[in-house]
Amino acid sequence: MTGSRATADDDLGADGDLAARIGHLILEEGPDDPHAALEGPDHLRLVRRAALAHEASSALLQQSVTAARAHGVSWAVLGQELGLSRQGAQQRFGTRAEDAVPGTGEERADERWLGPVTAFDELGELDLAGELGWHTVEAGMFRHRMVRTATRWEHRRVLWARTTSSYLTDGWQVGARAFPWLYLVRDTGLPVEGR
Repeated sequence: MTGSRATADDDLGADGDLAARIGHLILEEGPDDPHAALEGPDHLRLVRRAALAHEASSALLQQSVTAARAHGVSWAVLGQELGLSRQGAQQRFGTRAEDAVPGTGEERADERWLGPVTAFDELGELDLAGELGWHTVEAGMFRHRMVRTATRWEHRRVLWARTTSSYLTDGWQVGARAFPWLYLVRDTGLPVEGR
């Protein structure tokens, strides 16, 4: 390529496989066979560096999708480009900015997304949110859509297959479904302090 910049696809075709190029960067321009020189603890270094590269590329992908959405690219087109369905792309890459009140650049005061959370920390985060009057109404991958009221809420997570009738008789209601979990919520009736 002389003098002019070709498209990203042309660059990848001319320079070789992107995965191989990233692999060489991770290994700091290592040998032709990157696994031949790795022994013992070097494998852990490779895992650590690959995780860092994954984190950086994930952030770049999220920024790219957000920019494309800001320029009017539909979820269907993005999903096709990413090998996902429209809904899959929206669930994976949707951002808080898309939940904003149109034209204001701000989120609605009574709704927000909680996340990222995992199965290990989400109940603690939901408990904290519940104390402030928030309860889950939708659960997606690594996040919950929350709605705020003037009262405190309790949250429970149970397996979908488990019978929930005992919970529902105690004032619990289904806040969200995200297989294999049901997220149950219960209004305590106690006012949120300072509200």
